[in-house]
Amino acid sequence: MSTLSRRLSASTAARAMIGLIGAAALAAAPAASAHGAHPHHAASAAAMKETVEQRIAMLHADLQITPAEETDWTGVAQTMRDNETQMQKLVTDQAALAPHSVSAVEDLQTYEKFTEAHALGLKTLIASFQTLYDTMPDDQKRVADQVFQKFNHKRMAAHA
Repeated sequence: MSTLSRRLSASTAARAMIGLIGAAALAAAPAASAHGAHPHHAASAAAMKETVEQRIAMLHADLQITPAEETDWTGVAQTMRDNETQMQKLVTDQAALAPHSVSAVEDLQTYEKFTEAHALGLKTLIASFQTLYDTMPDDQKRVADQVFQKFNHKRMAAHA
């Protein structure tokens, strides 16, 4: 397994976070190897979209989104979809490369691309979620805080 494969596998939870908040209920997001898609990591675009849609629906329910919040929620949901589309494009692009045609430097550059996409996606997600969060009453903000704290505890336990 390449360095990139190990790093991307380790960042699966982070990618799912983009897709939880960029989204919720972590169904494992696939990681890509610069040396081709490993069967364990491979997922079709349709399966990823379904997973993102499931996460969006779960988060919508967990956050108790009200009809008045739907407009702001739509922005969060679209950001989650856009983030997953971007990550899936990177996965697909890297899976298309010949297994042994990538140098160590190119492997690191690929990892950099994934990291940059993750960071940009998270920035965008934070902005859209902040808009929603700011409109929530205090009781609902506490619910949101608990949802994300619960997610973080699960994520940390998975890495222990």
